[in-house]
Amino acid sequence: MDLTPYLEGLRADLAAAAAPGGPEITRAAELLSNSLEPSARLALLEALSDAAAEITTGLNDATVEVRLRGREADLVVTQLAAFEPPAAPGPPPPPLADGGGDLARLTLRMPEALKTHVEQSAAAEGISVNAWLVRAVTAAVSARPGGPPPPPPPPPGGGVWSAKRVTGYFQA
Repeated sequence: MDLTPYLEGLRADLAAAAAPGGPEITRAAELLSNSLEPSARLALLEALSDAAAEITTGLNDATVEVRLRGREADLVVTQLAAFEPPAAPGPPPPPLADGGGDLARLTLRMPEALKTHVEQSAAAEGISVNAWLVRAVTAAVSARPGGPPPPPPPPPGGGVWSAKRVTGYFQA
């Protein structure tokens, strides 16, 4: 889905609203619309993502995702395997040593086939993919003998890893 026509419509509406103010106001509206385009594009993508998530919660046998390809957003519907009614929930995950604490966001990349399998497993248990992944990671970490995972290897070229986090988005 190309978002450009929607952004151009917004730009045209702003120009039409500014036209009665004269050429200076029209020029200011043009500059403003150029400045607002990235924010408007991001707002449209967030609305599409929220809509996809809401639609997915209403479906039993499919998921809806927004995939970005360049400056275009594609809505992708993935059919899940035959839906089985959720079984009784399993035992809760073992508690973490620090009791949980604050939540952190993590971007996880995995092969499409594995993602589909994770979605099917979560649906079969009647829980969200996020809850399923948290439970799987918690079980893996808790089952590890000797406590916490080993430190990561040094970064390429030597040096040390930093504990700083970077959040946000990048636009090419």
